Amino acid sequence: MDRPLIEATIPDFLTEVSRRHGKRTAAVFRQTGDRWTYDQLQRRVDRFAAGLLSLGLYKGDRIGIWAPNRPEWLIAQFATARIGLILVNINPAYRTSELEYALNKVSAKALILAPQFKSSAYIDMLQELAPEMAATVPGRLHAARLPSLRTVIQLGPAPTKGAFSFDQVMARGQGGPRARLDAISRGLSPHDAINIQFTSGTTGAPKGATLTHHNIINNAISSARVMRLRPGEALCIPVPLYHCFGMVLGNLSAAAYGATMVFPGEGFDPSETLTALAEERCAAIHGVPTMFAAMLDHPDFRHCDLSAMRTGIMAGSPCPASLMRRVVRDMRVREITIAYGMTETSPISFQSEVDDPPALRVATVGRIQPHCEVKVVDKAGRTTPIGTSGELLTRGYLVMKGYWDDADRTADAIKDGWMHTGDMATIDPQGYCRIVGRIKDMLIRGGENVYPAEIEEFLLTHPDIAEVQVFGIPDSVYGEEVAAWIIPRRKGALTTALVREFCRDRIAHYKVPHHIRFVDEMPLTATGKAQKYRMREIMIQDGLKEATP
Repeated sequence: MDRPLIEATIPDFLTEVSRRHGKRTAAVFRQTGDRWTYDQLQRRVDRFAAGLLSLGLYKGDRIGIWAPNRPEWLIAQFATARIGLILVNINPAYRTSELEYALNKVSAKALILAPQFKSSAYIDMLQELAPEMAATVPGRLHAARLPSLRTVIQLGPAPTKGAFSFDQVMARGQGGPRARLDAISRGLSPHDAINIQFTSGTTGAPKGATLTHHNIINNAISSARVMRLRPGEALCIPVPLYHCFGMVLGNLSAAAYGATMVFPGEGFDPSETLTALAEERCAAIHGVPTMFAAMLDHPDFRHCDLSAMRTGIMAGSPCPASLMRRVVRDMRVREITIAYGMTETSPISFQSEVDDPPALRVATVGRIQPHCEVKVVDKAGRTTPIGTSGELLTRGYLVMKGYWDDADRTADAIKDGWMHTGDMATIDPQGYCRIVGRIKDMLIRGGENVYPAEIEEFLLTHPDIAEVQVFGIPDSVYGEEVAAWIIPRRKGALTTALVREFCRDRIAHYKVPHHIRFVDEMPLTATGKAQKYRMREIMIQDGLKEATP
């Protein structure tokens, strides 16, 4: 029997979790050494929430977070919800143009950011957009290119000019504002917007999928129930927190059943993850197929004791049968589940059961989640017969409120409550769903959704590019890679290296075309539309040869 939906806010949720599991270990951050119980997590959350109040941030204000998997991310996730702030997730791979768009789209009043991550110098990029920081008192920023942004909070103890440190905001939370927290939380509704996640659209500009407490709490509980998570078990979370996979299916799912969130590092590293699995005796792990493959192929794999492993979620792209066999047999994740969804559905709409046969877990994405409806429709919107392909639509508590400040694209995506996924699917008589293609011109590279129209729009800003078509090419490592056909304005004006240099630090690394070909013309239909499938076929036939720099 389906469990009733929970009518609660995230502050209500965390209070109940602490009541039941307060002394259990809530989170382990291997890289920093932080290890907190649920009671300790809640105290940190309240301190930071009060600190945010002291800065003049109130219910409904948007606050961005641009950082890898760090302790501050977890605190910020719950603390912003505590006082009704809307947390805006910024992809750690974003560059200046994407950051500028995201912050301005939601009129972000504050930004929490790490100084840097891998090759991304976040502070440098922010200062490029807001040079006014150098002469600004923290909390009083007025930047021409970021007109709504007032407050910058930098992780760590030593902030740059014009920014507060995270530690300073925590210290401010020791004072009077803490007394106001409970009254503010009582004034929140489960159906308030609490999170905005950017997902690129086929028309170019990213869209801010807006999610509620109700959306993500109930989705987290449903996915945790399918995995049969138990109090005290450890869930390894190497997937990024900026995405629903990490912050909903990871953090909230673990919390729902008093499990421990284990973070191997700031980003995915197969060796660090394997060590965390063994030393923390993890029972569950989340990841995209490429992560599982990287761990299985790592030299350290055979030396790791994974005897505590049991379950988890594999999602983001299709799982090859050979990989599933190795995960079940060699990693001992015998109850691994396959999940399908999208950011706009909080995110999971389908998930396989822990006792589904491995063959079904490879061929399908499981069955519909509780309290959700699904149908498959043809181009005319008519429901197709069982087993016949069409566009997959979902409806229920999990559908987002809409795209932030974008009524037109919201109306295109949600009709009569039905979320149009853009994916082609079939559903068999037992209710198992197979994803058979995508209506949207999208590819998935290593679990990241990549929308060609967005890359095309960016590349066309190059003065020497006359026309460009971007599409996906099969890849043994990432599932798909980004390919681009380019018609230069002047013969010999461009090289592969010049195109990549133009992209570097301006768009996320996973969007930069890996295969680039310079051509004189594109294959077109009779009506003049580019035939991307022909370009893909030609590239595959030619052995994916790239243009010579």
